[in-house]
Amino acid sequence: MNKRKKMNAWGLLCCLMTTVFQLQAQDRKAPAYPLITHNPNFSIWSTTDQLNASTTQHWTGADHSLLGLINVDGNIYRFLGKEEPNYKTILSTSEDKPYSVQYTETKPNSEWSSLGYKANDWKSGTSPIGDDEKNVKTLWKSDDVWVRRTFNIANPANINELFLKMNHDDNIEVFLNGKMVYEKTGWTNSFQYLPINKADLKVGENVIAIKLANTAGGRFLDFGLVDRLKETGPKIQAAVQKNVEVTATQTIYNFEAGKVNLKLTFTSPLLMDDLSLLSRPVSYITYSVKANDGKKHAVKVLLGASSNIAVYNPAQEVTAEKYTTDKLSILKTGTTEQPVLQKGADDMRIDWGYFYVAAPKVFGAEQFITPLASAIDHFRKGSSLSTASKGYSLSLNTVIPFGTVGNLEVERFIELGYDEIYAVQYFKSNLRPWWNNSGKETMENQLAIAAREYQSVMNKCSAFDKEVYSDAVKSGGHEYAHLTALAYRQSIAAHTLVQSPKHELLWLSKENNSGGFINTVDVTYPSAPLYLIYNPELLKGMLNGIFYFSESGQYPHPWAAHDLGTYPLANGQTYGEPMPVEESGNMIILTAAITKVQHDASYAKKHWKTLTTWVNYLVQEGFDPKTQLCTDDFAGHLARNANLSVKAIVAIASYAQMAEELGETETAKEYRAIAEGMVPKWIELTDAGDHYALTFDDKNTWSQKYNLIWDKVLGLNLFPQKVYDTEIKYYLTKQNKFGIPLDSRKAYTKNDWILWTATFAPTSQEFEALVKPVYRHAVETESRVPLNDFYDSNTGIRENFKARSVVGGFYMKLLSDKLQMNN
Repeated sequence: MNKRKKMNAWGLLCCLMTTVFQLQAQDRKAPAYPLITHNPNFSIWSTTDQLNASTTQHWTGADHSLLGLINVDGNIYRFLGKEEPNYKTILSTSEDKPYSVQYTETKPNSEWSSLGYKANDWKSGTSPIGDDEKNVKTLWKSDDVWVRRTFNIANPANINELFLKMNHDDNIEVFLNGKMVYEKTGWTNSFQYLPINKADLKVGENVIAIKLANTAGGRFLDFGLVDRLKETGPKIQAAVQKNVEVTATQTIYNFEAGKVNLKLTFTSPLLMDDLSLLSRPVSYITYSVKANDGKKHAVKVLLGASSNIAVYNPAQEVTAEKYTTDKLSILKTGTTEQPVLQKGADDMRIDWGYFYVAAPKVFGAEQFITPLASAIDHFRKGSSLSTASKGYSLSLNTVIPFGTVGNLEVERFIELGYDEIYAVQYFKSNLRPWWNNSGKETMENQLAIAAREYQSVMNKCSAFDKEVYSDAVKSGGHEYAHLTALAYRQSIAAHTLVQSPKHELLWLSKENNSGGFINTVDVTYPSAPLYLIYNPELLKGMLNGIFYFSESGQYPHPWAAHDLGTYPLANGQTYGEPMPVEESGNMIILTAAITKVQHDASYAKKHWKTLTTWVNYLVQEGFDPKTQLCTDDFAGHLARNANLSVKAIVAIASYAQMAEELGETETAKEYRAIAEGMVPKWIELTDAGDHYALTFDDKNTWSQKYNLIWDKVLGLNLFPQKVYDTEIKYYLTKQNKFGIPLDSRKAYTKNDWILWTATFAPTSQEFEALVKPVYRHAVETESRVPLNDFYDSNTGIRENFKARSVVGGFYMKLLSDKLQMNN
């Protein structure tokens, strides 16, 4: 090989090595990346591996845009989110001003969409139209509606790019001057910008004609036309993302922006041993900048935060203001309406309270408010003039100058906060968030404390993250440790912390993307390991409301309730039917777990009468359950459910264990004997040779017996080791690419239950073999949402659910090891 060929080969090898390195650097770490995570309302994520490849979102999928730009010597790079195009209104939507349409609910003739059609017998109304009386101007409650809107255009040639601005519910067909320009089966949750051909416009009069069909849920229509304007000024380049790391409390990105490197850190300091810090709804965004070429460069950074973070939907009007305190520059926004705690739902964003962006004055930050699409243009021009204080989709902009940056790293931070004013309604009492129990605290003071404590909080978070990861590696290996890091903030951010009128701690979950219920017991149950490890008082806060519901007489049944309502309204169960064995077993087991972890039975003693009622129900009905739902309610009703029977048996023994701790020796013996007597019967009814059946009446079935884990964790020693060994061996033959199916009925699975099942594996090798497909799901699934727990074990595509607290169950192995170490 001659010298030139050698050089070419070496160059090719270097190129390949560089490509491999870049691919490794960009390996996916999560299906979605947590950025701002505090509670179900204040929860912002990136759903792409490149932070600047997509608009940041609320966990529900609605845009909660954070835009980050860095100016290096006049060159501008985008590192966070995606820029909003700048549009000019041609034909207003109701966001701009009210407008009139003609409509009919009676099917017209075939010419109805043409420009020349005479709609003399159609009704006139003001948009938007729909069936929600609070949010529409014209009511529409039939199945179908036909709408026409005429308008004039002086010169279509002056339009740069024409877009249909459209928000509709449900199925739609849109015609421009008789030509179909858009159709969709389904609906939108916000305005969509849909490109159409400006050549279809005419000089003078035009008509948009729409047919809308309601097939499910609500009805809504609002539409207009906009022109996408040409960009002017320096071109925005994409910063090159080098890597990303997710820890328990932080998500850390590294970028190259031309001649400087930028380290971007999102920190939500959710440290459970400090409830003041845990409940403070303030996250930090930290910028660390240094030159990468040995020279000095002029640097400044923009964060544009959308006012949509404070609305249910972008059609809600907001106000925004800029002001200062002693040491902070602050931007604040919220809806003009402020409908505090007026509704509850699953797919919902908060539209009361206020969103804040704050920066220490010492950094010399410039803050200003603009329409969302204007933020970039202001940054390009170096303008800090506010051009809006009221309207729709505003941008709260903060520019931090770094001055001249060289080889030494320069660090600055800003704060994002949210004041809900009132967080939940609890049996008709509106409760403030924990940080403002007194009602006398202010968000400005919380932001000031957060700024003052910045360095100490960051140090605590870094130390905690290392501790969590190290402990998890020792328990289950690096893949397990990565899963625990992904689960930490997600689980916590599906809760809110408040104090009840009786001064009890309430740690109330939202059943995200699976009904929106508040304080669901069979969501608490899988979430529990995380809180048992880091603060059992929070687990009490998940049980307190359910105990109160029964003990106040408002839930009169001899079993535990399913939930307390629909978030944020905790006024009583709203789920359609009870789960008597499931929820009673959950409450007893978790009370026993608190007793075990704290070496203190006082909590059990406080609720002993209620626990006794529930355990006696389980003695009567729990061993061979009648047709009813369990926590896996998506699988439907099931009689003689062997795994549900395990729950009842374990719960009865847990009650006996608590009785022993309380000195109730005879009671302990009685209930322990009952539980022990059930075990051989259970084995007889489920024994299918190489596994144990799904139901007592069909040994050709199988299921994960994840409820068995508490027999191990609580040291009950009810079931012989052969049961565990047999089940684990069998599960390993049933593994699919992304995990063990839940049972023999379908291929879907639940990753929280897999990790519980894996925890009673006899060896670390078997544990890791069961965990590996769950890890693979986290880093390979096509479903780019906050970690979902219910998916097809073959494809990895989610069946339902996202952003739920149940991933706190990933900590079961860590909990088990810690309890064994302490006993």
